[in-house]
Amino acid sequence: MSWIILFCAGLFEIGWAVGLKYTDGFTRPLPTALTIGAMAVSIGLLGMAVKELPLGTAYAVWTGVGAVGTVIAGIILFGEAVTLMRVASVTLIVAGLVGLKVSAG
Repeated sequence: MSWIILFCAGLFEIGWAVGLKYTDGFTRPLPTALTIGAMAVSIGLLGMAVKELPLGTAYAVWTGVGAVGTVIAGIILFGEAVTLMRVASVTLIVAGLVGLKVSAG
């Protein structure tokens, strides 16, 4: 169950990272409130997950899910470039996340 909670924390991290783009420098109230809410939920879920998971593994997976998801969201939502180097880099992050999951049990 902790892995599911951690994955959800990563999804909320994607949400707040994307939300930052929509806040327009924290000048738009609704996107700002939603972004801050997503930050709080993300941190709260991470806190729940580290009760049972190793801290280093949980933090790396949380940031990795957020990083990979944010790159994908940037491509889909903002037309960011899809290059071989970006895809290779994201693939390496995913391989690292899988390795951490497998080694943590």
